[in-house]
Amino acid sequence: MIPSSTDILIVGGAAVGCAAAYFLKAELDFPGSVTVVERDPTYARASTTLSAASIRQQFSTPENIRMSRFGIEIIRDLEERFGPEASVGFHEGGYLLLASMAGEEVLRANWRVQRAEGADILLLQPQELAARFPWLSVEGIAAGAWGQSGEGWFDAHSLLDLFRKAARKAGAAFVKGEVTGIERSGGRVTGVTLAGGERIACGTLVDAAGPQAGDVAGLAGIRLPVEPRKRSVFVVRCRTPLPGMPLLVDPGGIYVRPEGDVYICGGAEDERDDPRADGDFEVDYRLYEDVVWPALATQIPAMEELKLVRAWAGHYDYNTLDQNAVIGPHPEVTNFLFANGFSGHGLQQAPAAGRAVAELITAGRFTTLDLTIFGYERVAQNRPVFELNVI
Repeated sequence: MIPSSTDILIVGGAAVGCAAAYFLKAELDFPGSVTVVERDPTYARASTTLSAASIRQQFSTPENIRMSRFGIEIIRDLEERFGPEASVGFHEGGYLLLASMAGEEVLRANWRVQRAEGADILLLQPQELAARFPWLSVEGIAAGAWGQSGEGWFDAHSLLDLFRKAARKAGAAFVKGEVTGIERSGGRVTGVTLAGGERIACGTLVDAAGPQAGDVAGLAGIRLPVEPRKRSVFVVRCRTPLPGMPLLVDPGGIYVRPEGDVYICGGAEDERDDPRADGDFEVDYRLYEDVVWPALATQIPAMEELKLVRAWAGHYDYNTLDQNAVIGPHPEVTNFLFANGFSGHGLQQAPAAGRAVAELITAGRFTTLDLTIFGYERVAQNRPVFELNVI
């Protein structure tokens, strides 16, 4: 049943929206009504469920590191929060980011930031890389940063399901619908209309619409540089065992990680030719043949013999300003809150973003993590906050 009014309306019911609803109702005891509107409750094309489902601390921005560390705490504390059966199948295999001579200085600078934040990242020289990962070619590699703990991959569906069920149990309402209109009265949002014609009045609106977040903001007359960008993911099989493989990222940004008895890989999209995707979910197999496979074969000689098993394409909620999240209220439409623009980091940062939004609503400020750096003001002022480790 679609309510006629709600105190908090969250547009988008994937990982970020569900996390915000969970923290509001289950942990911060928000007394008012919370309604999550999701256009596709099957999540068949959600960024959350089509992601590579990984988490890392290897960022260049301290706030991004802190958000992922918060996410790791949530993953390690699932049973206490969600019950003894709670699990997301977390594989703490780490990330291994490789740098050529050209990128070594940036890798080392990022590593110093990460270590200062308490991240368990080990900086390895080529001979150390070869000893630890004997299947790896270190030709042309100047250094590598490997997460010994606090990094890895997990099941995205399971994390989403835990947040959604707990939020619903705590009193949040979930409705199927697509927001097609937003009503404003001066500097406040007063309600939304859905594609079916229903109207929901609201006290606060949270834009957690992922790749469509920019379109949702536009309905309120707000400019938000967030749009869908397609990313293809390929599943391959390698005949040669590669023991102890972390999620590896080569100097050109191609990634590969284990997934049971296969591997998933990608990262070949060229940002210079990266159009808005909208409804395009067609896999770009040319990227695999021309870019991904050759890069993997160079870095991991055993991967010269790969079999492509399957592939899929999903969408990033891509922030064209700086590829960083937008979190917090609009400076003029103060009851319009942003939680989007993660540009590929959304699933791993969903717990921290959800907590942050819930704190802004209940306390009027950030209390766990100060994420002011990701506020909308930088968008309005065209003042990007660049993250150097975008994967």
